[in-house]
Amino acid sequence: MALSTLPMSAALASRPPIISDCDVGTAPPRAVLALDLGTTTGWALRSGDGAITSGTMTFRPSRFEGGGMRFLRFRAWLTEVTHLAGELSQIAFEEVRAHAGTDAAHLYGGFLAHLSAWCEERAIAYQGVPVGTIKRYATGKGNADKAAMVAAMRARGFAPVDDNEADALALLLWATDAEGGRA
Repeated sequence: MALSTLPMSAALASRPPIISDCDVGTAPPRAVLALDLGTTTGWALRSGDGAITSGTMTFRPSRFEGGGMRFLRFRAWLTEVTHLAGELSQIAFEEVRAHAGTDAAHLYGGFLAHLSAWCEERAIAYQGVPVGTIKRYATGKGNADKAAMVAAMRARGFAPVDDNEADALALLLWATDAEGGRA
C-alpha cells in the first residue's frame, strides 16, 4: 500500500471545534435525557432552560401484542420526548453489565439496540454510565441499594416514585455536573 493512502495518525488528525454554552451568538442550550432502561423505564430530562422533569414509562406489552411492540412504543416515546423537549444534545443511559435473569438481559439488550440505533439516525450523542458510577455519585457508595438511591434523590429535593426514576435523576445529575460527574 502506498504511503499516501494510509490514514493520518490520530495525533495529526484535526479535532472538531470546541463550542461552549457561553459562546456569544450560539444556539440556546439543548436538552439532556437520562434513561434507566427496562420494561419500566425511569427517565429524567433537563430542558434547555435548566428545568428538570422526571418520571417512569412502562413498555409492557399487552395481551394481544407481539414482543416487538414494546420496542416500537419505546422508539415512538423517544421521538415524542424529543419533540416536546426541543433538540436533545445527549442521552445518558444506565449501563447494566449483570442482570437478574436471562429475560431481563434480553429486554435490556433490545432497549439498548433500539436506543443506539435511534440516536445514530438522529446524530444524538449517547453514553452508557456504569451502575456503580451512578450509585457512587448519588450516595458515595458504589453498591447502594434501591432505597438508598431514592433517599439520596429525595435529599436533593426530588420526589421519585420508585428506584427507576431515582436512578434516572442521579444519572442526569451526573451527566450534567460541571465537575464531570465526579462524586
